[in-house]
Amino acid sequence: MAASVRLSPEIEQRLTQLVSRTGRSKASLLRQIIEQGIEEIEDYYLASEVLARVHRG
Repeated sequence: MAASVRLSPEIEQRLTQLVSRTGRSKASLLRQIIEQGIEEIEDYYLASEVLARVHRG
């Protein structure tokens, strides 16, 4: 699936610097960032749901 996102100039600059330092492509780095980020977000929301159920009894 192809997707398009707008990055702030600061994030774009950081990504460009990371590409230069690692020699990896932007696409490869963005894929890795998304994969790791989605796991963290899923964990956060799952934990939030469990905590809400515990509070409700």
